[in-house]
Amino acid sequence: MGEENVREPSLNEKYYENCPGCKVDQAKELNPGLSIRNLLIVWIVILSAAMPISSLYPFLYLMVRDFNIAKTEANISSYAGYLGSSFMLGRALTSIMWGTIADRIGRKPVLIIGVISVVIFNPLFGLSTSFWMAIIMRFLLGSLCGVLGTIKAYVSELFREEHQAIGFSTVTAASGLGIIIGPALGGYLAKPVEKYPHIFLKGSFWDKFPYLLPCIIISGLAFAATIVCIWIPETLHNHNDGNKSIDEAEDLENEGGGTDKDKKIEKNENLLLNWPLMSAILVYSLNTLQDNAYHEVFSLWVVSPPRLGGLNFTTNNAGNVLSIAGLALIIYQVCAFPFLEKALGTINITRISGVLSIPLVQSFPFIAMYSGIALFILISIASALRMLLSMTIATGLFLIQNRVVEQHQRGEANGIAMTFMSIFTVIGPASGGAVLSWSQKRMNASFFPGIHMVFFVINIISVVGLVMLIIFVRDKKKICSDEQN
Repeated sequence: MGEENVREPSLNEKYYENCPGCKVDQAKELNPGLSIRNLLIVWIVILSAAMPISSLYPFLYLMVRDFNIAKTEANISSYAGYLGSSFMLGRALTSIMWGTIADRIGRKPVLIIGVISVVIFNPLFGLSTSFWMAIIMRFLLGSLCGVLGTIKAYVSELFREEHQAIGFSTVTAASGLGIIIGPALGGYLAKPVEKYPHIFLKGSFWDKFPYLLPCIIISGLAFAATIVCIWIPETLHNHNDGNKSIDEAEDLENEGGGTDKDKKIEKNENLLLNWPLMSAILVYSLNTLQDNAYHEVFSLWVVSPPRLGGLNFTTNNAGNVLSIAGLALIIYQVCAFPFLEKALGTINITRISGVLSIPLVQSFPFIAMYSGIALFILISIASALRMLLSMTIATGLFLIQNRVVEQHQRGEANGIAMTFMSIFTVIGPASGGAVLSWSQKRMNASFFPGIHMVFFVINIISVVGLVMLIIFVRDKKKICSDEQN
């Protein structure tokens, strides 16, 4: 064995001493077990980046109302939709840029910049005194936080192939948990002077900025994530002696060593022409569209008055429902999903989840006919099941997207995915709020009256995504090893 090489594998691939990607690959080769430390690092980074996305939903209606920008009560939902979409608009415009940066200079710098943006701009959003200031702060936060796209490429490189299912389930579990904990914090901690008058006094700083407290708590976690990021390993290969070593490293990373050229995607290809990748991204984007429309509608619906078809929940009750869903999500994604994915296959479990989610979502207006504890229990169960199915679809599509590209384009590929997803997400909250506002003006219509129409529209999007997923499975079985057998 030469001095340059740590070892001499069958493919003559070399581990370079000063290459961070080689160090990670070497560690994976020498330690085949699952790294709990790495899982925890991924968890806290994603959680800190995901919580701000939806933390405003429980108090969004109240915040927009306090800005006094809506002329009528029914128009509040429309303005709330615009504010909810501003984050995703910023992310849509910058995701490819962050992905390209991650491919050029590394995953770690992008992750650090992303969590620092949460530390800075999330409290500034809580300090907003006008509708337009709130929109600008959310837009800047979305523009500078490139974590959720880069982390997918990072996870596919940080873990061995046999551990990628649990790695990506950690991504979706932490992301889903952040989308749950964020609103829970928003629900419990918004307007603290009214909820906890013995701690937060009327006329104090917290009375002037009633939505700041949950934003500060989230930024505190993001600050902790910033410290953690100092010790995370870089996974991008950085060789100085030509492309050969990079190709060899990627050959080892790709399943089976990359000796069959028919199974490899051409180097430096135009990713927009990579049909397996783009198909997965389109299905993922449609799933994101209906998912975000659902979250926007659900958060506004549960606190709306009964005369508008709402459940008249307090923000505490809304937070409790979302917390139950979050707990169920953690248990499922960590304990159940990896085994179901292995038993059923990535595409099959994604397709089954898409089918089951349709009747479940349409049942929500009928659950609203109950009252008291029965209503709370049923809506909590339905919300949790819907979250599990949505996260199963997302996790399966994450796995697919990262299996069809090589490392040196993986950041860009996930940037493209985040751009498409963010564009659809911009549409999701805005359209969800607009449809909800429209439905509340047709409570006595003969065709899908009131809230029935909202969930029917969400299901139309789900059906389109499911049809695409079925076509996608038939045409693209080669993208996952479980579909090749």
